[in-house]
Amino acid sequence: MSNLVTIDTNNYNAMAKAMGIANEGTSSDGKTNNLPRLKINHSPIMGEAEVNGKNVNVEVVEGGTYKLDVPDENIFYSKSAKIRPFVQRFMYKRFVKNMSAKAGDPMGIYHKTIMADNLNIDLKDNQGGFNCGKPSGWIKDFQALPVATQDLIKQIKRVRVIFGTIELDKPTDEKGNSLDTSAHPFIWEIDNRDAFKTLGIPFTKLAQMKKLPVQHNISLNTEERKLPNGNSFYLPTASLDLINAVTLDDKDQEMFSNFISWIENYNSYIINEWDMKAKDDISKDDMQTVDEFIDIDDEVAQ
Repeated sequence: MSNLVTIDTNNYNAMAKAMGIANEGTSSDGKTNNLPRLKINHSPIMGEAEVNGKNVNVEVVEGGTYKLDVPDENIFYSKSAKIRPFVQRFMYKRFVKNMSAKAGDPMGIYHKTIMADNLNIDLKDNQGGFNCGKPSGWIKDFQALPVATQDLIKQIKRVRVIFGTIELDKPTDEKGNSLDTSAHPFIWEIDNRDAFKTLGIPFTKLAQMKKLPVQHNISLNTEERKLPNGNSFYLPTASLDLINAVTLDDKDQEMFSNFISWIENYNSYIINEWDMKAKDDISKDDMQTVDEFIDIDDEVAQ
């Protein structure tokens, strides 16, 4: 993890490493303080409105809106937004269902890895393993893998994590009421495969031009996709503004430092979980083997 805590626009290589875009321009072979979380709200939110003297159900928030959950403040919805990315990281995560969950119980838990500036290394996870169980290296023949391994890999998602500031266009609450809000810091975990690629395009473009993400804005909208059952889901669209460069100030330096600290705290938490789970996973057979080695050493010493 880089120790950089200020943004130096004259040192691209160091800043690209810290911001997680050092590998974007090249091909490849092969618990913390809460931040406002950004995601796409796929389903419309229904409410009542009076039409011709009757209360009828109507969409008060459309599907395909961006949802920003700001802790201890509000949940904002907006059809479009503008983000200014400060830092990018990558991780793996896997949702494991609680098959015996009863009413009120958690539906499952997330297995998550540490965040890194690329996915070309093994990442410790909070279950005492690596990569949430995904095998290391390039898988040449997926079909040759055991079925259980194939199923496991399908459950594991690679995640592009973006930290930055966001400005929402005409935000509303869940009832469709207009809200006033300023720019917010945010974290966005992008785990949809197509969305992962879409948001990677502006970062790759900036890396190829040796420009830092924090100096440019990305305009966000969504586009609708249909499922076979007729339901809809939405994917982000991203338009990079290369013309208007943002001038950095002291607040940006502080914001960047805060994001780096957040990531370091998160990684420390995952590594602590890894340490505890890895120790707990030592089997009785392993312990017996260790005891046998100790016995042998004792006999040799005698």
